[in-house]
This record gives sequence, structure tokens and C-alpha cells, in this order.
Amino acid sequence: MNPNFEITGTGLLLGVGIGVVLLMVLIGVIRAYFRRKSESNLTEHYRDKKWDSPLAARNKYPDVDVFRYGATFWRLSLATVLLLLIAAFNWTQYEKDVYIPDDALAMDFDVEIDVPRSNTPPPPPPPPPPPSIEAVPDVELIEDEDVEFVDQSVDADTYIEAPVFHESKKEAAPPPPPPPPPPPEPEVEEIFKIVEEMPRFPGCEELTASMEEKRQCANKKLLEFIYENIRYPAVARDNGIEGTVVVSFVVDQKGYIKDAQVVRDIGGGCGQEALRIVELMNNMPNRWVPGKQRGRAVKVLFNLPVKFKLEYN
Repeated sequence: MNPNFEITGTGLLLGVGIGVVLLMVLIGVIRAYFRRKSESNLTEHYRDKKWDSPLAARNKYPDVDVFRYGATFWRLSLATVLLLLIAAFNWTQYEKDVYIPDDALAMDFDVEIDVPRSNTPPPPPPPPPPPSIEAVPDVELIEDEDVEFVDQSVDADTYIEAPVFHESKKEAAPPPPPPPPPPPEPEVEEIFKIVEEMPRFPGCEELTASMEEKRQCANKKLLEFIYENIRYPAVARDNGIEGTVVVSFVVDQKGYIKDAQVVRDIGGGCGQEALRIVELMNNMPNRWVPGKQRGRAVKVLFNLPVKFKLEYN
């Protein structure tokens, strides 16, 4: 490729469009020329013409013979193809320049985060109300001097007659039904902070490399995704606000982003913009690679720092 002659994709498409238009115009001009020739009373012009050879008269009138322009059209076609080849070899595709701040994923501060619970159990039922205590009215004791107390003590020689029961009283009442079992406790899926294999941004799964190399590749693609889609808030830009926003979210077993929230904000709309970028990851064609613990995909809490830094020219 000649470095002094570069063609962008827009320029190449524009050139091809102009070429197609010129070709259509040329076809229209040639058709109009032959139409005018065919209407110029060629029969009277060549009435007494005698051909030198039968081959010379293969077309009735030489004025409308399209084959005599074959050499011209051939040279024009070669020139067009040559121009297309030159344009194709000098077509330059520029990569989008993405500004990524230095140490974009570094956090020089600690962030205390409560791990969210995916399935929150229902609150326990309220305790029963305390029993009400009612005051007992005073009762006047009536002393009766005619009351006779009988000694009811027994010993080994005392004879006791067995009580006689009626037939209707032999059937005992059925026992009360057992109380219902307590409801099972809801299962709460554990959310890990540190696992054997942390979640990774998609795009590096097909690499035949070590786990550390895949992690570095995933971090690079993560930064490219963030800073290709991020828009510096106007309020923060006008007020010169810079800093690092931290967004916390959970990567579930299928690679989806859940429970995203801003845990460290610098103001000026930067927190909302970082949260928008994180939620945008669920619209990607590929999902995150979920974290694994003992070979099983689990939910993992992920803290993502998003650095906002103004570029000064």
C-alpha cells in the first residue's frame, strides 16, 4: 500500500457510487446515439451501395454497427478495473482510537459491600400478644360452722369399690389431630466474593492459553468495551470532576449481570453513567464467563472500578 495514497471506506463507497452513475449515463448516451442514427433514413443513403464483401454487409448499415466500438469499450473496461484495483489496494481501515486511563482497573481504596441475598426468606411471624391479666373481684368468704370434714385417707386394709361405667361412656373421644409441620426454610443461594475461578468478560474463551493469560485478555476487552461506550457526563466535564466510580454487581451461573449498584460515586452523573455501562453488558451477544467453585458455576460478587479522567489537549 502506498502510504501517501490512502482511501477510507467512505471514500471507496463514494467512488464506486460515482462510477456506477457514470456507467449509467454512458449507457444512456450510447443508446440515444444509436437511436438517432437508426432514425436518419439510412435506407435511402445506402440504396445504391455495393459491398466489397458479404462479410462487410453482415450488418445492414455500418452506422448502427455496435461492434466497431468494441475496442473502445474494451479499453474503457480495462481502465475501470485498474482503477478499482488501485482503490482496493489502498483502502485503509482505521481502528477506533479508544482512550483508556492508566491503571483503569486498579482500586487504591477499600470498599465494604454487603453481599446481597438472591432469595430473601420471609420475615418470621410476629410474636403472640401477651396474655391479658384481668383483676379478680374480691370474694367474700362465707364461714359456715356446720361444715363437717370427713377423713378420706386410706391404708392397705381399706376396701374400695370399683366404679361402674355405663355403655355410652365406654367410647373415648378421638385424640386431637397432630399439629401441622412447620414450613420448610427457603433455600438461599450463596453469593461468593472469592472463588477458584473468577468471572471473566467474554471474548477470550477460544484462546489456547493459561488461565492468567485469559484473564488478562478478558480485562483488556472489558476496558475496551467500557471506554468505547462511555460518555463523559456534561456536568462532570464542565466542573472538572475526575475520579473512580465503583459499581458492584453479581454474575450469576449463566453469565448475566444482576443487582448492579453504585457503591462509590464522585458526583456529576458519573455514577449513573457507569451503572448504564454495566447494565449494557446484558445486551451483548455473548455473556460473561461465570465464576466457578470446585468446578461448579456459582454466583460471584464483582466490583468494577470505572475511572473518569479528562483529556487535556
